[in-house]
Amino acid sequence: MQQPPTPRRAAVVREHHGDRFEDAFAWMADRDDPGLLEYLTAENAYAAAMTAHLAPVADTIYEEFRSRVHETDLSVPVRHDRWWYYSRTVEGEQYPVDGRVLVGAVPERPALDGDAVPTGEELLLDHNAEAHGHDFFAVGASEVSPAGDLIAYGADVTGDERYDLRVRRIGAGEVLDDAVRQTGGSLAWSLDGRHLFYTRVDDAWRPHQVWRHEVGSPAEADVLVHDEPDERFFVGVSASRDDRVIVIGIGSKTTNEYLLLDAADPLGTPRVVAARRQGVEYDVEPVGDQLLIVHNERRTNFEVAVAPLTCTSHEEWRPLEVTTDDEYVTGVDAFDGFIAVSLRRQGGTAVRIVLRDPASETGFGGSHDVEVGEALATIRVGANPETSTTTLQLVWESLVTPRTVIDYDVMARSVTVLKQQEVRGGHDPADYVQAREWATAPDGTQVPISVVHHRDTPLDGTAPGLLHGYGAYGIPSDPWFSVLRLSLLQRGWVFAIAHVRGGSEMGRTWYDDGKLGRKRNTFTDFVACADLLRGSGIVHPDHLAAEGGSAGGLLMGAVANEAADRFSFIHASVPFVDALTTVLDPSLPLTVIEWEEWGNPLEDPDAYALMRSYSPYENVRPQRYPALLVTTSLNDTRVYVTEPAKWVAALREATADVAAARPVIFRTEMAAGHGGQSGRYDTWRQWAWETAVLLDLT
Repeated sequence: MQQPPTPRRAAVVREHHGDRFEDAFAWMADRDDPGLLEYLTAENAYAAAMTAHLAPVADTIYEEFRSRVHETDLSVPVRHDRWWYYSRTVEGEQYPVDGRVLVGAVPERPALDGDAVPTGEELLLDHNAEAHGHDFFAVGASEVSPAGDLIAYGADVTGDERYDLRVRRIGAGEVLDDAVRQTGGSLAWSLDGRHLFYTRVDDAWRPHQVWRHEVGSPAEADVLVHDEPDERFFVGVSASRDDRVIVIGIGSKTTNEYLLLDAADPLGTPRVVAARRQGVEYDVEPVGDQLLIVHNERRTNFEVAVAPLTCTSHEEWRPLEVTTDDEYVTGVDAFDGFIAVSLRRQGGTAVRIVLRDPASETGFGGSHDVEVGEALATIRVGANPETSTTTLQLVWESLVTPRTVIDYDVMARSVTVLKQQEVRGGHDPADYVQAREWATAPDGTQVPISVVHHRDTPLDGTAPGLLHGYGAYGIPSDPWFSVLRLSLLQRGWVFAIAHVRGGSEMGRTWYDDGKLGRKRNTFTDFVACADLLRGSGIVHPDHLAAEGGSAGGLLMGAVANEAADRFSFIHASVPFVDALTTVLDPSLPLTVIEWEEWGNPLEDPDAYALMRSYSPYENVRPQRYPALLVTTSLNDTRVYVTEPAKWVAALREATADVAAARPVIFRTEMAAGHGGQSGRYDTWRQWAWETAVLLDLT
């Protein structure tokens, strides 16, 4: 069998708070070191050799996926002003095409006629043409001017999430402006379409400034609108639903501040909605002469308030009392006749409609929740660009129900299905069983698990299983439908999601109980979920795999070290596995803002000790690990390729003499960022290969 590559050792000693750690592979932090690229290339060759026998399986899975997907397809067209806007895909093309059709040109929403484009299409952006000559292409933000004649978008051709700004005239397609480079990915138009607002990032990849650019002028003439000196805060810019307000959002992990600017007065000075107060988080939604505000000033789980558009202090916020203390409010969308409140309760998602009532004291009246009739469904607000709408576009899906887009009539409480993702070859949700299980964590907390399997798969302890986890930043892992997953389920696999603390599935406290000094709950929750699956007969105790990416990759690294015997295989994608080293270096991307998530190990000995105890790289040990697949991308800005590279090298060194050590396969995408490859066919190939490795090594 081919031997894995052996990178050079060049130990550097790190000392903090009386702890001394010898980092044998610290040299990999220099991403310009030719030795790093040589090592990654050698690992890719080793991965290719170790998995060459899986090519037929990967090809089969790839073709299964393609056979179930409509490669030529159309998104649900959405009306805005005089146009229907949509995105479509073409068989054989890697990227989508964005287009629009005049409302008067077609009697109803545009549709595909076979493989023909919608009648009267006006091209907005052909991502395939833009991607020509590049191995990677992604659009960070894309905005049509209020008059509808121009489109501005940011293009990334490396995967590092730094975007070059371009302005085109719609219809003619000519580029009017490409002077602004290396922006942060968000942008907004002035109402007259003469100016663009965009963000810039600092050396640590923090969006820290908002600039104003006059279309057609040199970038050197751009004007700084806001500069955020506090390194804990990110800055973003957007426009209100009606294009009349420029919104500058400033936020850390625990504190927010918003500035508003009249889009009709782009040269004016932004006004603060409510000055930042440490620990107070809020979000704003302008509509008409009002602001709808979601905030946590009084409730851990947030609430909804209303204020005048001219608001300059939190003292002007009036509570609406449309949710209860045990309902976690995650957002509000405001329209002329109603608002839609997104919330979480009992481990799931919900959308509450609150009708406007001018006769009431608050201006709002009765409310009701949208019902989709599926207990484990995930429901969210879709694209609704018109404030005057009387229907609300919603999207829902589950582990068994394909993504479904609906129009919900808020007065009649009726549902019109606009589109359900079609699975070619047929898909019957009744062929699959989904259920909610509960694991008991070491501290007695009940942790929810979402489980799905084919109805013919016996739950008698013989089925292989895959357990997915994330558990950070308050980001929930809500049930979703996956065409790729069908290839596993039809092979008799069980798929499960561990809704561990660090996410927000059970409310804001679920997040708070999985961060900072309570971060270990994320890991012990995941192990408890694995034990429930293995011990109850849901999966074979010797054939349980796990997967997680980014911060979920840290979870994978931690449980690989501490609960290696629970898993036969682990896939860690773009994994944050050298977390302590990274969070100790304020010059690296995201570090300072991360201190409110993980703690500040530079200044706090307790935070250092805790991270030192679980950070995967520092805790690799000579034991029999599960088989490991580690995947990453060369141009990832969020988690440098250095982290998984060091971790794999440490794993190989620590287990060199371990009897019957299982393989560690490490692959780096050389033209990609944090999200992997950009073209859809390339992505499907990557997924198919990863699935083939999973099947082989579990």
